[in-house]
Amino acid sequence: MFPALPIGLGLGRLANFVNQELWGAPTDLPWGVVFTVPAAGGFSRHPTQLYEAFLEGLLLFLLLHFMSKRKLALGTTTGLFLLLYGCFRSLVELLREPDSHIGYLYGDWLTMGQLLCAPMILIGLIIIISCYNRKSAIG
Repeated sequence: MFPALPIGLGLGRLANFVNQELWGAPTDLPWGVVFTVPAAGGFSRHPTQLYEAFLEGLLLFLLLHFMSKRKLALGTTTGLFLLLYGCFRSLVELLREPDSHIGYLYGDWLTMGQLLCAPMILIGLIIIISCYNRKSAIG
């Protein structure tokens, strides 16, 4: 189940791009995108929706698909999904414009998205560790 889940996440992020929502911070990089919605300000921004479509969609799918073919402890794929999805999303949040009604929670870098990903990353690590502890105890 989890190896296929990133496909839906990736398609959702592509829809975010088409709908011109969840854009990134301003950038002068050559691949910046000018979104036409007035709230985007009319200047070039990071296409964070595409970054996430690649990381949370394609790359996460490939990694989980590859790992699911290996002989892993039961539940490891679930832990990997939570860990990697949380890490990828937190990484892209560094380039995303925070929600206007929330802003940054700490300094100029901690967003609500990153805060919400922290438990996911922690739970993913706990699941992976417990799966391997259980596997080594069984033999």
